[in-house]
Amino acid sequence: MAEAAEEKKEPDSKRAVHTYPLIRHSDMNDEMRTEAMELCVTACEKFSSNNETAARMIKETMDKKFGASWHAIVGEGYGFEITHEVKNLLYMFFGGNMAIMIWKCS
Repeated sequence: MAEAAEEKKEPDSKRAVHTYPLIRHSDMNDEMRTEAMELCVTACEKFSSNNETAARMIKETMDKKFGASWHAIVGEGYGFEITHEVKNLLYMFFGGNMAIMIWKCS
């Protein structure tokens, strides 16, 4: 009996929430991806209670660094279908289930 109880506890312990950024998809070059990822983490930590403000910070900073027409979505439980410029897309997760999507579309 004790062994059965221990076996049931193991799968729960493996479902830890990741606090590091997890990139699901990106076609950016390495330098741009690293800068964008760091910016997303900073924005989500700074504005953890307001996704709209975090998205605005990401968009405005990307516009200044890499030219206009960047878009950003920060949130949980959303779907998307977008058109974007090649080499200008990042889809990542941070803090468990917080998804961040940034892309450029002119």
